[in-house]
Amino acid sequence: AFNQGDFEQFADMMAEDINWYEIGATDPVVGKEAVFASMGSGGRDFEIEAEVHDVVANDDHTLALVSATATRGGATFHYQTVEILHFRDGKVVDRWSFANDSQAVQEFFS
Repeated sequence: AFNQGDFEQFADMMAEDINWYEIGATDPVVGKEAVFASMGSGGRDFEIEAEVHDVVANDDHTLALVSATATRGGATFHYQTVEILHFRDGKVVDRWSFANDSQAVQEFFS
């Protein structure tokens, strides 16, 4: 959904009270509306193309190994992440993301 720009489907996957931990952040962005506000609600100045390398899942959690390519202001940045999702009632209630170089990711998006 994210790669196709289908933010409605992306939002439908999230619980209203989601805890969304950004790469390198200590505190989460709390709530679906706040998550989209933090992303610029479609008016963002970057694009991310994500390719899932592998997925491990059970009833409550999903871990995805992801290769990502971000573009922003004519610059391109490649990085890898592990995305960890915790589900309750079929919705994502917690999301953590860890990158191979958190500092470089934070610098690119700041």
